Amino acid sequence: MRVLFTITTLLLIMSCKQNTNKTANKQNEKMSVIPVKASKIYPDNISGVFKAHGGIDTWNTMKSLVFEFDTPNGIEKTLTALKSRKALVETDNYKIGFDGEKVWLKDDASVYKGNAKFYYNLRTYFYAMPFILGDDGINYENVEPLVVEGETYPGVKISYNNGVGLSSGDEYVLYFDAKTHKMTWLSYTVTYFTKEKSEKFSYIKYSNWQTINGLLLPETLTWYKTVNNKPTTTVSKTIQFNNVSVSKTAPSDAMFKMVDGAKLVE
Repeated sequence: MRVLFTITTLLLIMSCKQNTNKTANKQNEKMSVIPVKASKIYPDNISGVFKAHGGIDTWNTMKSLVFEFDTPNGIEKTLTALKSRKALVETDNYKIGFDGEKVWLKDDASVYKGNAKFYYNLRTYFYAMPFILGDDGINYENVEPLVVEGETYPGVKISYNNGVGLSSGDEYVLYFDAKTHKMTWLSYTVTYFTKEKSEKFSYIKYSNWQTINGLLLPETLTWYKTVNNKPTTTVSKTIQFNNVSVSKTAPSDAMFKMVDGAKLVE
């Protein structure tokens, strides 16, 4: 009887192990066929620009962007949570924040004269080119190239579906180097204040690229005066970006909460 019991017990143990292995194999099979979200497919020209700057997939792994630049009010520092687009703009005299729903302003010295709701993500939007043009709700169209001082730059026009962002009527044209596919110029319209289509294009030249965490990002943005909607050789403004970092670590939501003494911007 004791021998029979031992054999029976062994058979039960072996059967349990086999069943356990079968269950594990089935689970592994299920795990192996979980679909992986494919990257969005972009037109060849804009895709080539993304690739030249480190790749849109690399950009999409980043969750935080920080930069600084000099202003008449001192150094201005911007922190942006790239996934939620929450933002914090800081100087010694004022702070502007976007907590994901509301824009707030704390202006200790009463020196801020702009429109905080328009401004809080403005520098980030320009700085994060070309990757910001990989957002959802964007349409792409090839346009006539831009010719500046004998150099020809192919162009891609960007427009937005209705309801995308605060100013879906804005238009952008990205011009890139035909050989390297690096972004060189950006022209754009502003419709935030009038809510109507604009025929007036401003121009920014991107230069002094720097590689940060695998991405080719600009160090200098230069605005040029225009004649007949084309850039001249006369500079109107230059911004030099310093202490730039882009990270896969998301900033804390607490960074963007309205601080004591701030007021909501309507």
